[in-house]
Amino acid sequence: RPERKEVLQSRVTRAVVAGRGRGAPGDGSRMGGRPSSPLDKQQQQHLRDQMDTLLRNFLPCYRGQLAASVLRQISRELGPQEPAGSQLLRSKKLPRVREHRGPLTQLRGHPLQWQPIFCVLRGDGRLEWFSHKEEYENGNRPLGSTALTGYTLLTSQREYLHLLDALCSASLGDNTQEEPDSLLEVPVRFPLFLQHPFRRHLCFSAATREAQHAWRLALQGGIRLRGTVLQRSQAPAARAFLDAVRLYRQHQGHFDGDDVTLGSDAEVLTAVLMREQLPTLRAQTLPGLQGAGRARAWAWTELLEAVHAAVLAGASAGLRAFQPEKDDLLASLEKTIRPDADQLLRLRASVAGRMRTDIKGPLELCLRRHVDPQLPRLAQTLLDTVEALLEVVRTLLAQGVDRLSGHLRQSPSGTRLRREVHSFGEMPWDLALMQACYRETERSRGRLGQLAAPFGFLGMQSLLFAAQDLAQQLMADAVATFLQLADQCLTTALNCDQAAQRLERVRGRMLKKFESDGRLTQRRFIRSWGLCIFLPFVLRQLEPSCRKELPEFEGDVLAMGSQALTTEGIYEDVIRGCLLQRIDRELEKALGASDVSCTLDGCLEVPWEQEEADEETEAERGGAACPRQPGSGAQIQPLCPPLSRGTLHS
Repeated sequence: RPERKEVLQSRVTRAVVAGRGRGAPGDGSRMGGRPSSPLDKQQQQHLRDQMDTLLRNFLPCYRGQLAASVLRQISRELGPQEPAGSQLLRSKKLPRVREHRGPLTQLRGHPLQWQPIFCVLRGDGRLEWFSHKEEYENGNRPLGSTALTGYTLLTSQREYLHLLDALCSASLGDNTQEEPDSLLEVPVRFPLFLQHPFRRHLCFSAATREAQHAWRLALQGGIRLRGTVLQRSQAPAARAFLDAVRLYRQHQGHFDGDDVTLGSDAEVLTAVLMREQLPTLRAQTLPGLQGAGRARAWAWTELLEAVHAAVLAGASAGLRAFQPEKDDLLASLEKTIRPDADQLLRLRASVAGRMRTDIKGPLELCLRRHVDPQLPRLAQTLLDTVEALLEVVRTLLAQGVDRLSGHLRQSPSGTRLRREVHSFGEMPWDLALMQACYRETERSRGRLGQLAAPFGFLGMQSLLFAAQDLAQQLMADAVATFLQLADQCLTTALNCDQAAQRLERVRGRMLKKFESDGRLTQRRFIRSWGLCIFLPFVLRQLEPSCRKELPEFEGDVLAMGSQALTTEGIYEDVIRGCLLQRIDRELEKALGASDVSCTLDGCLEVPWEQEEADEETEAERGGAACPRQPGSGAQIQPLCPPLSRGTLHS
């Protein structure tokens, strides 16, 4: 493999040094409707070969986790049924961003120039840009487009230039002072810089501060939507894929938690391979790049764009090819595992008990030495973050209902009331409104990062995105619950004052349900992310001492002849269970509650429930690396306007 890497890097180096100028920087993944790349077909194929190698090593792990996910699902069905926890009606609307469009200017072309464009952010979080508004309205192909997965948005030119300078010095060893580049140094009043660790940077500018603010909210919403598509899915295959990625990376020696699992399945595997290739690619390719300083840093992002596109194409093709096998495997696993589920679960419990005894000493020592001193502060910080988030959501809900009641009393206009009801129903997707919630998570970023860093956890963006998804889900559920309850209690016999009084009672019921669900979701969130922070660290600490104990259990597990059970999986479940006991104790201390226990799987539930949504496999998307286009889902129950005589009907 080292020899193959050297061949790859030398080929890419020759392509960049000799082929500069084929792709226009800042034009995203497409230019003029045709792909643009400094790599020829042979070089692109070589990168796909690298992805094929990754898939050959990854797919066996994925198959094993698919089997484990089926057993986990059957175990939930066979086990004692917990009382229903959620009281709010589950909203069936899929997460989305509102389509946003308008004129911008973009830094693009050779030589680089600020050029006017018409930009469109699609509801699935894909950004497109056209030469003119008419090109968009006529349905023409865009000048460029990109999925927003993995991007970071900057609105400070100084901060962006500092990033470019750091890229020059850190990646290129270039500390020379160059003449200022007028295109990069000239002040940009309302910039929007999209930076990506493995892709070309996109530089836009708005005409006004208001337009910049609107685009900032829209782009941030698109970045989050694209990033959490797998985490939001309730499909067992999505959970299996994420677990397989984590295990694959652990086998490669990467135990630190980070944001590599943001995106679709193909995007995640692309990020995994890019991270593996990046050090060698940087060392062997950068010296051959032309230019100096920021110009060379910009050229480096052009190269990364071409490499990323080729790797993504390979991941998409590989996952499409695996899709039929995956479908057949899931169907056969259900048939083969279910009849033996009781026996498998008994064996698992037996092996887990013996294994727990064998590793108890090193495990307890590790937990007491490393986890116990930090867990109280970390758990409390997570609690405070979610509590502040829920308080803002509750306030927004109460204000929304108050506005409805006020309009009902003040104006008998049916048109006005319909507009207010629609506005209330759209609250979860109102980016400006929800920004008040999302700011609460950002305030905790620094503190949480400091507490989690000693454990090698670098996935702070994933954690904050999950908290923001949680807020949006609870808002959507509460809105759906209120509208249904209101529709049930309002009749044509009520006048406006009576209807408003009914709405006040519904408001109280909805908020009570919201508070109950908020407490439940808060516990699940803290258990889930506590595991994400501590589990990889503990596994890494125990790697030298406890791994050697596993072979003695291998015979019992292999005797069952089922992919659903592995000694490694049971080993991780044992450690996970011990960590959860400690996390639950902290929750009981902080919340004064004794009902924080839940099933192992229940604690890992993600906030969004997407019925009929899978993990966005490439085969289902026909190769397009973007989430499924959000549908309207179940519509909100209509709260009908007053008739002319001042009554409401349902």
